[in-house]
Amino acid sequence: MIMDFKGNFSNEWKNRKFYHSLKHACEGIITVFKEERNFRFELICLSLVVIVGLIFHLSSSEWLWILVTSTIVLAAEATNTSIENLTDLASDLKPNPYAKKAKDIAAGVVLISAIFAILVAVIIFIPKILNFITNVR
Repeated sequence: MIMDFKGNFSNEWKNRKFYHSLKHACEGIITVFKEERNFRFELICLSLVVIVGLIFHLSSSEWLWILVTSTIVLAAEATNTSIENLTDLASDLKPNPYAKKAKDIAAGVVLISAIFAILVAVIIFIPKILNFITNVR
């Protein structure tokens, strides 16, 4: 039996126009920037990587890897923040083993993505740094 959901639930929260969706998405990014120290730290790290990348004249493919890993880390951090907020709301800020598990797993996703980004940075930058050191001598 196929169920017809038209009219059975409210679309009040649904954005009817693209610019409304874009506005809310930008508000979300601003919120995570203002409220999450780790997100700001990750942006500082990204800024340093960009500066070093400009100094070492990264290739297009190397920039692509830097951008992909950085995007994954920032998206994971924003998702982690969202999960933490929803978990706090659902648990009413009371200790709950399921709430802890959800928060720990979400934080683990950020850690996995950060380790991946570090490995990519090491693969890209270590040969360039070693080449620079040997050319300076």
